Amino acid sequence: MQYLTPQYFGKNGNLANLCIAFTDPSSQKPFMALGVDMLPDLHLVGAAAGTELLPRYRYADGHRLDNITDWALDQFRGHYGNNGITRDDIFAYVYGVLHDPVYREKYSLNLKREFPRIPFYAEFKRWRDWGQDLLDLHVGYESVEAFGLERIDIPDERARAAGVSPRVILKADPDNGIIVLDSETQLSAAPTSAWDYRLGNRSAIDWVLDQHREKTPKDPTIREKFNTYRFIDHKEQVINLLQRVITVSVRTQEITERMRASLHG
Repeated sequence: MQYLTPQYFGKNGNLANLCIAFTDPSSQKPFMALGVDMLPDLHLVGAAAGTELLPRYRYADGHRLDNITDWALDQFRGHYGNNGITRDDIFAYVYGVLHDPVYREKYSLNLKREFPRIPFYAEFKRWRDWGQDLLDLHVGYESVEAFGLERIDIPDERARAAGVSPRVILKADPDNGIIVLDSETQLSAAPTSAWDYRLGNRSAIDWVLDQHREKTPKDPTIREKFNTYRFIDHKEQVINLLQRVITVSVRTQEITERMRASLHG
């Protein structure tokens, strides 16, 4: 189902936009929010959980319309006594507040029942800046600096002798900062704090590992024609992605801990 997404990204999903995706209030999954700049899956949050979208813009009859109303702009400008606040500032501020760990804890029951309500925190600019930093990290995750992991490669002689690919493992040991990719390659020296950044009920690292497993389709026709994915063909890209996701995770945790300490310490 496309629902309202053609208004956000066009009928072909190719129009530029920025959205805040968050957990459907009816979901049993823990609350999460994630900035996206392309059409997300309805179950981005996870299986049996819907995804809500707050778009920066919407499109109608070929025209791009601002999705932050004049009323909202007046509310923020009036409350803070600052006519220089822009709609982009408000969007970033909202993203920042939705990542405040104390906000999530305090209103955890509300977030399971209704759309988030946004409070006016004392220092608008600080929360706006935190929100923008998080948006830049989460939307631009592919261009952040790769985290310097230690890589160990030990040939799997049995697999090589049999002429097959190394056995895919894709498991993490957060307590020791280790990620085992397959029977030949292990990554280490990942900070344990990287696993603290969670999207729903899993860390961002675990999401990456899970999405790159080899899974055999149950349908025989699909299995015959489309079961072509092999982890070994994408192994180097996955390592690069993990390094960048770890950077994003660590920096996100640093920002959210500053949030916790700023007003709630």
